[in-house]
Amino acid sequence: MNFDFSMVGPAIALGLSCIGSAIGCCTAGMAAHAAMARTEEGHGKFIGLSAAPSSQVIYGFILMLLMSQRINAGTLPPINAIAIGIFSGAAIMFSAIYQGKVCATGIQASLKSPGVFGKSFASVGIVESFALFAFVFALLIMG
Repeated sequence: MNFDFSMVGPAIALGLSCIGSAIGCCTAGMAAHAAMARTEEGHGKFIGLSAAPSSQVIYGFILMLLMSQRINAGTLPPINAIAIGIFSGAAIMFSAIYQGKVCATGIQASLKSPGVFGKSFASVGIVESFALFAFVFALLIMG
């Protein structure tokens, strides 16, 4: 049997990104549900903040597309794509997971002190930046 591993790297990048976004959105979503049960207003902002970790799946999707194109063009060896997929995908995944935790604490804090809501986006953005760094660095490595 002849196995073709050429698309393993892109699949890993996308899969890990999806896993991270799912976990991050779940964590933040549970906090949003708890907050909505305790107040009659401001539900939309809790739901919006709980969706923030979903952005990391976009990085994984674009990375998957670009990696697969380069593999098919012969400019990216499949073994290199596997390494890029594992490490970039893991960085994106952990960024999404921890962003979900930051969103959850932002939701909890803004429930008690509504003025904190806008300020909580600073830490959400900082955690997001690590996924963006991993994405950009992967693009640079791929050439």
